[in-house]
Amino acid sequence: MSQPPKRTPAAARPQATRTPPRPATPRPAANAAKGAASARARLAAEQARQERRRRQRMLVIIPLAVVLVAVAALVVVRLTGLGSSTSPTASGVTDSGVIAGVTSVPATVLDQVGTGTMKTPPKAGGGAALTADGKPKILYVGAEYCPYCAAERWPMVVALSRFGTFTGLGQTASSSTDVYPSTPTLTFHGSSYTSKTIAFTGVEAESNERSGSGYATLDTPTAEDEQTFSTLSGGSYPFVDIAGTYLISGASYDPQVLAGKTHAQVAAALSDPSSDIAKAVDGTANAITAAICASTDNKPSNVCTSAGVLAAAKTLS
Repeated sequence: MSQPPKRTPAAARPQATRTPPRPATPRPAANAAKGAASARARLAAEQARQERRRRQRMLVIIPLAVVLVAVAALVVVRLTGLGSSTSPTASGVTDSGVIAGVTSVPATVLDQVGTGTMKTPPKAGGGAALTADGKPKILYVGAEYCPYCAAERWPMVVALSRFGTFTGLGQTASSSTDVYPSTPTLTFHGSSYTSKTIAFTGVEAESNERSGSGYATLDTPTAEDEQTFSTLSGGSYPFVDIAGTYLISGASYDPQVLAGKTHAQVAAALSDPSSDIAKAVDGTANAITAAICASTDNKPSNVCTSAGVLAAAKTLS
């Protein structure tokens, strides 16, 4: 059995010659290409992840932006008139609550108000008797831009609603650039009126929408109504001829009382006899009613003999 070779003690072991360290060997071209491909793959993967995150953010942001735009649009609409204290200036269908408020003022409220703060009652005058279909006729000629017309329509509708029924009344406001700007009001344009006692014609000759240097034309009066208007009005709005017996020219009360109010606020105030609006509008309505009753032989009697109308009748000249 052979013996293992004897180990030379470390001290006696010959010293090996040390080779200086070699510099790093450059990576062969193949390895470099492989590394570059790997880097591109990592970059592509990172870009894909970023794109996925971007799409996920867009899925959240886009619907949120749509909601914000819709909310902003509603705010703008509110601020520009449809629900704010500034009334819209374009003609439109009147809110049913406004219609109910202005056409159904309680008789007890009208009686309480009496003449109220009405400043100018209808004046006796006119030409030949004004009739239509064998009934006394009330002719109104005005314009939507006119602030005095805006004020006068409220009591006219209150008064006329005691004799008949309106259909299709519109909601509008006077010009925003005239005195008493953007006064809330109604419009007779496109409306109709039925009554067993009287006839009514409402002519809105011009709108509140600018056209050139003036306002767009709306209603064209008949030749007969144009003759009445041109002969008796002096060419000014509003003009009201009550059966050829009484005339109204201009607003019967101060339009300032309506400033800053919405249509709904005006309509609601008409049933509060302590409100400044009721005192002005309902007081004027009683005077218009009294003038109409003078042409209907005091019919209907429950209207024409009411306390408010009898009080207003004393102001007619």
